[in-house]
Amino acid sequence: MAAILVRHKVKDYATWKAGYDDHGPTRKAAGCQGTVVYRSADDPSEVVILLEWDSLENAKQFAGSAELREKMEEVGVIDRPDMYFLNEDDRTSQ
Repeated sequence: MAAILVRHKVKDYATWKAGYDDHGPTRKAAGCQGTVVYRSADDPSEVVILLEWDSLENAKQFAGSAELREKMEEVGVIDRPDMYFLNEDDRTSQ
């Protein structure tokens, strides 16, 4: 399993979240297996997302797509996202 950890700020969380949810089928078709969305406890405009992928190659291809950049702009991402590509090393239930 591969993952992307993304951190960025949004102009309006409700607008961003609606657009993020609407984009779900596109993520799934690209190989996304599920996501978790977090908001900063100190800054509600800061969003951190963990997205699990079927492969690192598909994750990188999706993250680099023009379609994603356009969608992020459309839903109000207001800074340059930090993206970390991850490979699962070990999974525990602790």
